[in-house]
Amino acid sequence: MAKPRVEIAPPEGKLGVLLVGLGAVSTTFVAGVEAIKKGLAKPIGSLTQMGTIRLGKRTEKRVPLIRDFVPLHKLEDLVFAAWDIFEDNAYEAAKKAGVLRPEHLEPLRAELEALRPMKAVFSREYVRKLDGPHVKQGKTKMELAEQLMEDIRKFKEEHKLERLVMIWCGSTEVYLAPGEVHQSLKAFEDGLKANHKDISPSMIYAYAALKMGIPYINGAPNLTVDIPAMYELADQMHVPIAGKDFKTGQTLMKTIIAPGLKARLLGLNGWFSTNILGNRDGEVLDDPASFKTKEESKLSVLDYILQPELYPDLYSHFYHKVRINYYPPRGDNKEGWDNIDIFGWMGYPMQIKIDFLCRDSILAAPLVLDLVLFADLAQRARMKGILEWLSFYFKSPMCAPELYPEHDLFIQLMKLKNTLRYLMGEEQITHLGIEYYQ
Repeated sequence: MAKPRVEIAPPEGKLGVLLVGLGAVSTTFVAGVEAIKKGLAKPIGSLTQMGTIRLGKRTEKRVPLIRDFVPLHKLEDLVFAAWDIFEDNAYEAAKKAGVLRPEHLEPLRAELEALRPMKAVFSREYVRKLDGPHVKQGKTKMELAEQLMEDIRKFKEEHKLERLVMIWCGSTEVYLAPGEVHQSLKAFEDGLKANHKDISPSMIYAYAALKMGIPYINGAPNLTVDIPAMYELADQMHVPIAGKDFKTGQTLMKTIIAPGLKARLLGLNGWFSTNILGNRDGEVLDDPASFKTKEESKLSVLDYILQPELYPDLYSHFYHKVRINYYPPRGDNKEGWDNIDIFGWMGYPMQIKIDFLCRDSILAAPLVLDLVLFADLAQRARMKGILEWLSFYFKSPMCAPELYPEHDLFIQLMKLKNTLRYLMGEEQITHLGIEYYQ
């Protein structure tokens, strides 16, 4: 085994996982971890638990599991806490979410009932379709941030935790454009004290986490840590940040199909996408202001993958439409339907149709696990700021302001694995392979 390029602190003690929102995604994640620990389930969909990584030349046949290659926390080390606008414990919340069947929940009942949410920072101004009684009160947004920090201190002390990671698994907030209050840490902190309208609850959570030296991961398309004020705070506190918007159903399909079209130089006339879902996420996205936030996240994918400025004959005029429809009978079992109009040799038209009957939270839960473990690894490796190498997990990957985001799923995976190789002192894999034939 090669010597690591950077000093990585060992994953000692317990790792606290701070979940913002105790709804379908969070409860499915926690239940899955507890089921895996009891030997009742396999960690399907988790790169950290089931994925392998090739090291060196193909002839060396070194392909360890990622969890055996890099020093990650074991699932037994994870301790959970959550905030939510409803008082339901994780067992009650999971039953209401309706993702997992009773025969899978009952063996985990004791563990799930032990997870009771703390009062949330919440305002209907930012999520108009939801309301709940379990909410913090404060004169200013800075006071609310301080209450969150006190929650975190108590949780850390009670469980004698070494480190923590915070991850947003809550609802999509209304669309916010970057403004003056987001441009510097001083402006942002002044805005917290003045209850500035452009500081949303998700930003208050992110501020509290970063201020306490805790990595923050944004699993929704909200404007949160992707602002200069948060970049400044993450740099100052030497903390990693990542986001945004978990890449699960329809967008996952786009980042698989679109790179294939471009690789074969097949043209695109139009891509129509519609979704039906009936969970809390669907209810929230029924509000046009929240849908706009999600729409921005979904629409950006194709432009960045297809690069119409480089391939004008193929992609300069395609039409892209995204729709999300709230349909309560479907629950968490989302259906994503795509009609793709393409063209090939001599301009002849063809079509691709995809009907993805997926389970939103089942796809999201392993992403939460991987992101928590990788963000903690990054912090122990003394990384700070944007973790672009985790783009693999997001619809709208964050990157340095002067760069464009990489959306191609396969390039994202290569970037992630090469980062792990780099950290551990192994050579990067280019897949050139010419040396085998010279």
